[in-house]
Amino acid sequence: MMIKSVALAVVLTAAGASPLEQLDTWVDNRWASAALVRVEDDAGTRAHAAGEAREDGHFRIGSVTKTFVATVVLQLVDEGRVGLDDPISRYVDGVPKGDEITVRQVLNHSSGLYDYAHGEGWSTNRWRGVERFRPYSPRRLLAEAFRHPSNFDPGTSWRYSNTNYVVAGALVERVTGRPYGVEVADRIITPLGLRHTSVPGHRPGLPRPHARGYAEVDGRLVDATLMNPSLDWAAGEMISTAGDLTRFLDALLGGDLISQPALAEMRTTEATGSIFAYGLGLQRYDLPCGTSVWGHGGELIGYLTYAVRADDGRRAVLSYNPLPGEVPAEAVIGLFSAVFCPK
Repeated sequence: MMIKSVALAVVLTAAGASPLEQLDTWVDNRWASAALVRVEDDAGTRAHAAGEAREDGHFRIGSVTKTFVATVVLQLVDEGRVGLDDPISRYVDGVPKGDEITVRQVLNHSSGLYDYAHGEGWSTNRWRGVERFRPYSPRRLLAEAFRHPSNFDPGTSWRYSNTNYVVAGALVERVTGRPYGVEVADRIITPLGLRHTSVPGHRPGLPRPHARGYAEVDGRLVDATLMNPSLDWAAGEMISTAGDLTRFLDALLGGDLISQPALAEMRTTEATGSIFAYGLGLQRYDLPCGTSVWGHGGELIGYLTYAVRADDGRRAVLSYNPLPGEVPAEAVIGLFSAVFCPK
């Protein structure tokens, strides 16, 4: 769900190498079985796919789902139906310290709630054998999370927790009386014409075309493409394409989906001790050249995604299917630096 922490003073890739050429190297080095990147700016759209990938391919976006969910919550704030500094207990029952945790702290991961995905067999980032087809309900996910003590008192620290966005999805359902996926569709997917973006629920497959995802099991590669993503629910189940994600980020950060005050709240960040700062369902990456980009990263087993936009409107989406060798963090930073930093 995040790039591994590295110093920002990274050595960039070879001078003059384009993001397109870099992806070919990733596949040639067997860091990834497939990779695609899409860049949009004033000069137009450039896209490239390497290995098994296609430029119009679908992929699991993992925690980029959180940005969609946070956007819906902030729309409810704009409508006066939710208060960012209200206690989460006003909207979701049974949350430990729910009278002390605010909606804001749920969205920016300063709630202290234990991450249910840390338990053995509870993460979609790891191979689970036949268990990967098991269905889960949001109530079951929260029950698993709430049986563990909190990591810290609300607002006193920061720690990424998927539990927060299961709680956020439950908030959306309590306030609207409808499934969170329906709200995402009616408020974001349909108005923006994101025809290749979906909330799959219990469906194990992806729309075609798509690259396959792999996992290493006992020293051999296995196909990890099919899985029931309900274990991630509102924290990471969605599927999209590079074209749809660039359109979504442009609309969100361009002020078309929420008010300017709500967008300012979304961009108010917490320090994380990593290479990004975290707002309300939004990450800020500070590149080595000093340019900042906003968006989110996401991971489900076999799929890694980063969708980002600079304040000048340039935007890029990267999705790749990692192999055991893994793409070095420096290569990911180098790719985005090649896109967003002055030559």
